[in-house]
Amino acid sequence: MEIKEYIETLGIIAPKGVYHNLEPAVLVEMALKRGEGTLADNGALVVNTGAYTGRSPNDRFVVDTPDVHNDIDWGSVNVPVTPEVFDNIYNKITAYLQQRDVFVFDGFAGADSKYRVPVRVVNELASQNLFIHQLLVRPTQEELKSFEPGFLFLAAPGFKCIPAVDKVNSEAAIIINFEKRIVLIAGSQYSGEIKKSVFSMMNYILPKMNVFSMHCSANVGKGGDVSVFFGLSGTGKTTLSADPERFLIGDDEHGWSDDGVFNIEGGCYAKCINLSKETEPQIWDAIKFGSLVENVVMDPATRKLDYADDSLTENTRVGYPVDYIPNCVIPGVAGQPNTVVFLTADAFGVLPPISKLDSEQAMYHFVSGYTSKLAGTERGIVEPQTTFSTCFGAPFLPLSPAVYAQMLGERIAKYGTRVYMVNTGWAGGAYGTGSRMKLKYTRAMVSAALNGELEKVEFEADPVFGVYVPKTCPGVPDEFLHQEQLWSDKEAYATAAKKLAARFVDNFKKYKNMPENIVNAGPKA
Repeated sequence: MEIKEYIETLGIIAPKGVYHNLEPAVLVEMALKRGEGTLADNGALVVNTGAYTGRSPNDRFVVDTPDVHNDIDWGSVNVPVTPEVFDNIYNKITAYLQQRDVFVFDGFAGADSKYRVPVRVVNELASQNLFIHQLLVRPTQEELKSFEPGFLFLAAPGFKCIPAVDKVNSEAAIIINFEKRIVLIAGSQYSGEIKKSVFSMMNYILPKMNVFSMHCSANVGKGGDVSVFFGLSGTGKTTLSADPERFLIGDDEHGWSDDGVFNIEGGCYAKCINLSKETEPQIWDAIKFGSLVENVVMDPATRKLDYADDSLTENTRVGYPVDYIPNCVIPGVAGQPNTVVFLTADAFGVLPPISKLDSEQAMYHFVSGYTSKLAGTERGIVEPQTTFSTCFGAPFLPLSPAVYAQMLGERIAKYGTRVYMVNTGWAGGAYGTGSRMKLKYTRAMVSAALNGELEKVEFEADPVFGVYVPKTCPGVPDEFLHQEQLWSDKEAYATAAKKLAARFVDNFKKYKNMPENIVNAGPKA
C-alpha cells in the first residue's frame, strides 16, 4: 500500500503533504522553513516545546479492553479509559490532521532482531519526526522494502483536548490501546512523551516473550563485561553510562533476554542542564547537526546555547542517535550483565555514596525504586521530592511489579550478577544544606565497581540500611564513602537516616504477598 493511501485509511483524508522516512538533513530544513525551531551555532536544531516541558503523568491512560484487562496493573499509573473515549479522540486527531502536512517515520523498537517491534510514527511536526528518527532503531533500505508496522504512534501536539467533552484531565492526552496497537499523543510537543510511550509498549510486549524490559542504561568494557544502570530521570544513567573507557550500548531502555542485553532504542535523550564539555564531553560533542535540543535558552545573536539557564525548565533535553557517541555499540547488543547498578538521588543525604547489595537487598531496592524526582522532570516539580518508583520505572510499567521483579531476581541468580547501589544525590546534609555528590568521585566509585576493584576491599554493614559499604575505594577519600562523617551534626544525620528508613518501611507495606526474606532485607526503622 502506498503511504498516502495508508494515511487516508487512518482517517487523515486529503493531507496537504505526506513526507515518508525523510533524512535528518531534509527534516531539519523543513523544520526551519516551517518556523518550528532555530539552528544553534553547533548545528543542532533548537525548539521550544511550550507549556509542556516534561512528561505529564496525569494525562496518561490505558484503554481497558477484555484482552488486556487482567494483564494491566490498574491504578494511579495505569488509569483506564473506555474504548469509546479512545475512539472519540482518535477521530478528532485524524480530522485535525486532514489538509495538514503529515510526517511518517518507520523504525524498530529493539536492536535485537529476535525481539524488535516495527513501529510507525505519524505526526504533524518535522522536528518531532527528526527526534523519533534519531531515537528509534533505523531500518536499512532493504528492511524498509518489506516494512509492516506492528504499532502505530499518532502524535498531534497542535490538537488540544477539551477535558469536559473528551473525558480526560487536560488539553493533553497520552492514550495506549494495546488491542488496536495504537498510541495517541495529543496536546504536548515534549518529545519524551513519544519516547516513553514506545517504552511502555515494550514493557507490555517483551515480558510475554520472556524478555526482562528495563529502564536502564548499559555499557560494555573492553573485555566484554556488561554493566546495567537502573535509575529514574536525573539520577545519572546517561552521564555515567557515557564512559569514554567503555562502549555504550544505550542510555535509557533495554531488554535482558537469554542471549544477553539489547538496546530498545537507537538514540539517546540526555538532560542538558548545567552541561559542560569538561564533565560530560561525549554528550557535549553529540549536540551537533542532526540533534534536537528542547527548551535550552539560546543567545539570538551568537546562537550559543546557555546550558545553565533554567528559565524555561530544568528539564532541558537533547535527542541524538547513539552513534553520535564515539564508543557506542552498533547494533546495541551485548552479553549477560556482570554488574547491575541502582542509581538514586537521595535528597535526605544519608544513603551511602556506594554500597553492595546481597540478592535479597537487590530485590528489595529494585522493587522500592527510591530516588528524588528532580526539578523539571515532570510538570509541577520545582525542587527535589522523595519518591518511590516501583522497579525504577513505575510510570512506564503496564504489568504488575511482581512480573518485572521476578525476572530480575531470576537473572541475577542465573548469571551471578553483582549488584551495587550508588547515591548520586546529596552529601553532608539534606537538599538545601548539603551539596550534590561530586561527579568525579561517583565516576571513580562506579569504575571500581565495574572493573572488580571493589571486590578486593573490606565492607561493613550500614547500621540503619543494612547494605554493605566499602571501607576504601580507589580514587575516593575514605570519608566520602561514609555519609555520617560528612555531616557536621551527627545527631541530625541519625535522625534523617531513621526518617528515610521509616519511609522505606512504610512504602514497602503496599506490596502484598512479598516473600518475608525480601521484606526483611530492607532498612531498619
